[in-house]
Amino acid sequence: MAARMGLRVYYGGTFDPVHAGHLSVAREVRDALAAQVFLVPAADPPHKDITHADAQARARMLDLAVAGEPDLKVDRRELRREGPSYTVDTLREIRAELGPDAPLVWMVGGDSLVQLHTWNRWRELFDLAHVLAVARPGSHLEPVAVAALAPEVEAEIGPRRRPAIDLNSSAAGAFAVFPLRSQRPESSTELRRRIADGEPWEEGVPAAVAEYIRRRGLYPVRGVTPASL
Repeated sequence: MAARMGLRVYYGGTFDPVHAGHLSVAREVRDALAAQVFLVPAADPPHKDITHADAQARARMLDLAVAGEPDLKVDRRELRREGPSYTVDTLREIRAELGPDAPLVWMVGGDSLVQLHTWNRWRELFDLAHVLAVARPGSHLEPVAVAALAPEVEAEIGPRRRPAIDLNSSAAGAFAVFPLRSQRPESSTELRRRIADGEPWEEGVPAAVAEYIRRRGLYPVRGVTPASL
């Protein structure tokens, strides 16, 4: 019998830009679950407004952010695929590559969990992977709280709830909550606002990412065009 593949966790998002909070979550999940964590930048995110940096720039910032980090990797597959970046299509592609028995996890934020029923073919996600919800500031992921906000979602995930540490024991189909040890204040929206308003922002991103943003003129100061920097 072939050896069982270690747990793979896929962490999707726009990463516009990637920041210290993203990396903190990825490290905590990696360390707690002994997993490889793949950060998956979306090319055309169907649940987000237009992105501010183009897809290749966002992926390059991820490369710089995870450089030298063991078991944190960047997966560009959604950038190579035309059309909206539907998670179910991404997971179907990954599952075809890994085979039916590999433990596979898709990670979402608590805010995204209560919107799960709006995702394309969302129930099929559990045929392909486990779903791991990370508790962000202000998110309540207890069954009663999820049922109040998204009863259809709780009806689906309720029977699937497991401890996060158990996700490596099967290939797909479970739901777990990952309790972060610490809540991070960073958000991409707030970082873009601080840059636009000329406020300090560099401490919110890795140094190499800050340098890339400055060098490329991404997220310019309000009223200042990149050509005039």
